[in-house]
Amino acid sequence: MANNEDLFKAIISHAKEYGFIFPSSEIYDGLSAVYDYGQYGVELKNNIKQYWWKAMVQYHENIVGIDSAIFMHPTIWKASGHVDAFNDPLIDNKDSKKRYRADVLIEDHIQKIEDKINKEVEKAKKRFENFDEALFRQTNPRVVENQKKIDDITAKYAELMQNNDLAGLKQLILDLEIACPISGTRNWTDVRQFNLMFSTQMGSVAEGADTIYLRPETAQGIFVNFLNVQKTGRMKIPFGIAQIGKAFRNEIVARQFIFRMREFEQMEMQFFVRPGEELKWFEYWKKERIEWHKSLGIDPENYRFHDHEKLAHYANAATDIEFKFPFGFKELEGIHSRTNYDLSRHEEFSGKKLRYFDPETNESYVPYVVETSIGVDRMFLAVFSNAYCEETLEDGSTRVVLRLPAQLAPVKAAVLPLVKKDGMPEKAREIMDILKPHYLCQYDEKDAIGRRYRRQDAIGTPYCITIDNQTMEDNTVTIRERDSMQQYRVAIDEIINKIR
Repeated sequence: MANNEDLFKAIISHAKEYGFIFPSSEIYDGLSAVYDYGQYGVELKNNIKQYWWKAMVQYHENIVGIDSAIFMHPTIWKASGHVDAFNDPLIDNKDSKKRYRADVLIEDHIQKIEDKINKEVEKAKKRFENFDEALFRQTNPRVVENQKKIDDITAKYAELMQNNDLAGLKQLILDLEIACPISGTRNWTDVRQFNLMFSTQMGSVAEGADTIYLRPETAQGIFVNFLNVQKTGRMKIPFGIAQIGKAFRNEIVARQFIFRMREFEQMEMQFFVRPGEELKWFEYWKKERIEWHKSLGIDPENYRFHDHEKLAHYANAATDIEFKFPFGFKELEGIHSRTNYDLSRHEEFSGKKLRYFDPETNESYVPYVVETSIGVDRMFLAVFSNAYCEETLEDGSTRVVLRLPAQLAPVKAAVLPLVKKDGMPEKAREIMDILKPHYLCQYDEKDAIGRRYRRQDAIGTPYCITIDNQTMEDNTVTIRERDSMQQYRVAIDEIINKIR
């Protein structure tokens, strides 16, 4: 690949060509920032969700799951602060008539400077054998100068966001000489706030209809069910409630494929703890969550923590697990200590007590909460983009292979009769019947065996099982591994164990 932009375009193209992700409503020219998951995409997505659910719910005796409704009482969003404070700072370019998020314009400018630093580092890596990156970053004049620019801009930007200084954001955009990507001019309007929630009407007649919202997050469905779960599950603090579900945000700047969409899916867990113990549990979940990511076998250097300089109104600690996407390090998962803000607000607005009686301390209190929240779609993009690989083989040929973690791969094994005769298809079908109850497998008898291998490489299938003449003699098959392309013989009754 020539550069990361070309790589990202290739990833998006591959996702469509091989049935992972399609633009939604494509035959009607599509719908901006909305996507459909194809036959392999939905399997990969479901495997990601199942992998998370097992780690959160199945492996923790004190965490249970729920599935709350998308539609909820409108006062919930007033209590949570979303009606008044769930906004993005927007700015328009007067010449192109295009609208942008002011914070994204500034963050993109910072990213461009960071890209310059990374280019200098990569050049130096190629020049020197025993390269000390940390020392290079501290001593190279251009890198030091650019890093100081980043630090200065970031500090100013964080201060402006913390103070909700919209005029200051516009001035920073002008000072940094940020131009509109379309018109190339700096003819900007003032920055103003835009609420991100989708609203709709619920009611049998127009006059009596209530305004309700599509939920912008799944967390509130957990908070309003806190007592229901605690009492019916006889849960003792500390305990957690997990949920996977759709959320909706009217993003003005929806971009970077499935990284930022208007309809997306979240995997969230709210962990209820004693007041005063929340920061201990915050550190615990930071460690647990990064270990979960590393368990997939992805290079740990692709992950980093980013502590928030500007805390949300409800938090006393917050960090992001960032992933190195083709377009740079971006937020993948958020871990927040939300204090007792949410339950206290719902107690205030509903008039119902949302408290826990602690038999160990003999007191009643509103629990504090530590949240872990990860976007399913972003996790999909992280796994997919990391797995995409174009490689040149020893014979000079090339292949595109998705090196997906085996536990997430859509198809676990492909069953391939070498030819469509001599009883091989029938034997292959027998093997399919053995494997189907255990794994999602695919049968393919079309084209030369080499082409079939390449198709399976492209969708990330870890194993190909080939039925050949020897199979008909001794009931063994050839298993080919995706990553190494190594092949070996295995008895048919050992295939399941081998895959496992």
